Amino acid sequence: MKQKNSWSLRLLAGVLVLSMLLSGCSNAGESGTQPASAAPAADGEVTLVIGAYSVAKDAVGEILPEFQQYWKQKTGQNVRFQESYEASGTQARAIAGGFEADVTILSLEGDVDKLVKAGLVNKDWKEAPYQGMVTRSIVVLGTRKGNPLGIHQFQDLARPGVKVLYPNPKTSGGAQWDINAIYGAGLKQSEREEGQKDPSAAKAFLEAVHQNIESLDKSGRASMAAFEYGVGDVIVTYENELLARMAKGAQYDLVVPDDTILIENPAAVVDSYVDKHGTRKVAEAFLDYLRTPEAQEIFAKHGFRPVDEQVMKAHRSEYPDPPGLFDIQYLGGWSEVRSSLYSKRGIWYQVLAGI
Repeated sequence: MKQKNSWSLRLLAGVLVLSMLLSGCSNAGESGTQPASAAPAADGEVTLVIGAYSVAKDAVGEILPEFQQYWKQKTGQNVRFQESYEASGTQARAIAGGFEADVTILSLEGDVDKLVKAGLVNKDWKEAPYQGMVTRSIVVLGTRKGNPLGIHQFQDLARPGVKVLYPNPKTSGGAQWDINAIYGAGLKQSEREEGQKDPSAAKAFLEAVHQNIESLDKSGRASMAAFEYGVGDVIVTYENELLARMAKGAQYDLVVPDDTILIENPAAVVDSYVDKHGTRKVAEAFLDYLRTPEAQEIFAKHGFRPVDEQVMKAHRSEYPDPPGLFDIQYLGGWSEVRSSLYSKRGIWYQVLAGI
């Protein structure tokens, strides 16, 4: 019993000494000699959460370490990145649903507008340089090496027996660009034949192409992966996606239709989340960095058309404009497109339903 009491007294004494030591550390911190582990993380390191669309992954992945070095030299602060890559529509819904990205890079401005409506992004986001865009591209066609089926225009996709791939516009911003390009090519054709745009003819053209669809994938990257596995004869996709794959040795032919759409890809600070995280300064700096010549050169290397005029001028021979190139305004702008093509009773859903 004496031994047991002696052990208990020693244990109690140890606890008291430990308590006094911890109290001393706490007092030292309060008097200004703060322990290093308690220093604010922002003094030496900051974490920036990036929510981007899948097709931008390779280019953004190369830009991140460049920005880390730039920010370290400018501020002495280390930047850590947490990255998420999803189909553009999926990514936008995730951010609206609570994924706390500081910066988002998406396929189309309509997906940023979803975040504006959710109260996460300021409505003036398009007042940034290049109206908030960081890259451009065009919709093109990818065929098997040698183009065995002789695919040259969107009209060729409606030929019997041609197996076509593009992703699902419900989840993929890239798919919306694809559908916009096909529908717009139908409008261009009707304009040449009838002297004016004919939405009914453009819808019929979209229906004819969609009858040959082989697969509706979740994202542009997933659609490209399916094509690489041998699915389909021709893929409707971003120019940059095909160029990047071909640069790595993929055996495809890139076909630029005469009539196709100019793609513009936005990026924005997610205001609500940067204010919550205290990361506004570095988030805005990263967004600015995406438009620097250094970052634009990296985007160009990965097949994107730069928004920076001087960088684009240097790469003009690589990225010629097809004769019938049109932009989203040719279709009435994004507000009109969302209403006429992608609303619940819009043209796209009528095509899906066979109405």
